[in-house]
Amino acid sequence: MATLSTKPGQRGTVPDWHTSCQLLAADTQRLSSAAHRVRQEARTLRNETNNQAKWDEHDNRTRLAERIRSVNRWKETLDKCLADVDVEIDALAKVKEAVERALQAKNLPLEVAIECLTLRESRRAIDVVRDPVEEELHKEVKLIDNVKRELQEKASEAFKQLCLLEEARQQLSSDHQCKMEALELDRMCLSLSVNSPNISFKVNPTQVPNGSTTVDEWEQNSQSNKERAEAELKASAELREATVLAIAQTNNKLEAQRVATEFALRKRIRDLEKAYDELKWQEQNTLEEIAEMEEEIRCLEEELRRKMQDLKVAHTRLETRTYRPRADLCRDQVQYGLTDEVHQLEGTIRALKQKLAESQGSLDALYRQLHHIRTDLGYKTNSLVLDNKCMDTRRRLLVPSERFLPEAETFPRVTTRALPVQTNGQQELVKERAPDGVP
Repeated sequence: MATLSTKPGQRGTVPDWHTSCQLLAADTQRLSSAAHRVRQEARTLRNETNNQAKWDEHDNRTRLAERIRSVNRWKETLDKCLADVDVEIDALAKVKEAVERALQAKNLPLEVAIECLTLRESRRAIDVVRDPVEEELHKEVKLIDNVKRELQEKASEAFKQLCLLEEARQQLSSDHQCKMEALELDRMCLSLSVNSPNISFKVNPTQVPNGSTTVDEWEQNSQSNKERAEAELKASAELREATVLAIAQTNNKLEAQRVATEFALRKRIRDLEKAYDELKWQEQNTLEEIAEMEEEIRCLEEELRRKMQDLKVAHTRLETRTYRPRADLCRDQVQYGLTDEVHQLEGTIRALKQKLAESQGSLDALYRQLHHIRTDLGYKTNSLVLDNKCMDTRRRLLVPSERFLPEAETFPRVTTRALPVQTNGQQELVKERAPDGVP
């Protein structure tokens, strides 16, 4: 007989089974609700994070673009500053070269002035005077020294300013280079996307690099470089204007001094020529007076000889009449007349001798004066030669030194006038009658 097999274990009841089904359904409903809530939250989170990521990426792209524009503005500003500094450096360098050329050009006037002073040291005797020409030449030398000192200071200031401009340019160039590199990096960052091949995770990407600055510090650095460059540009422009003005003023001063010196030199030459002509006139008058005096001395000597002969006659007559015999040896009118004649002749001879001595002394004085006149003529001739050489030398100030070729006797020389030719007798008389110590 067949038997039913039964599953061992405890059997539940129908209520338990219904309860179990209800519990399972309740759990399923709860878990489904939880899962739905989680799915909704996940969808919301995805949407929110996606939007946030897109807005963050958009905001950062905007910030990058704005940063690029800001850096580019500064780059353009630095470009302009660099261009202005380069132009100013070229302009100041040209002015510095002009100052150096002007300084070099002052060597010739100084050399000419010193040469003129040296030439005029060869004047002799009374002509060695502190005249207006010498004073003007000393003023010219002093003025040229002051001008050279002033121009040298301007050249030194220009050199220092060029160094400051180069330093400002170096700072601008360094800042400009940094801006270029920053622009390149930011533009590269702006071009990155999720599809870019060179993106990757980095180790601690949010760390702050050493040496980082704030935006204000960054702005202040570029502003400081710009302001310093502008300050140096302004100082350089003022220095250029002052230097060009100084060159013009110094040239005007030197030209005015040159005109004053040459005016004094021409006046001195005219005075020397006038003195020379006066001495020539004195020499001629003295020679005429010497000739007249010599003629008068010859006349006096002749008259003295005649009076001596007359005295001899009177003496002889008196001596002869002493031999009259006895009573005829009387003091008659003849005796008295001869005696008076002797006395008269002796007085006349004394007067003639005195006048002859005076005339001889006057002639000696005339010869001494003639010697002095001719000596002074030599001094004036020498001074005229020297001052005309000074005028010749100063012609170099009107002609470029590299083109100046001195021409022989191209100007009228008053000093070439010949002295009157003396006869051998006059030369010997002058030499014989020259006082002691006078050559």
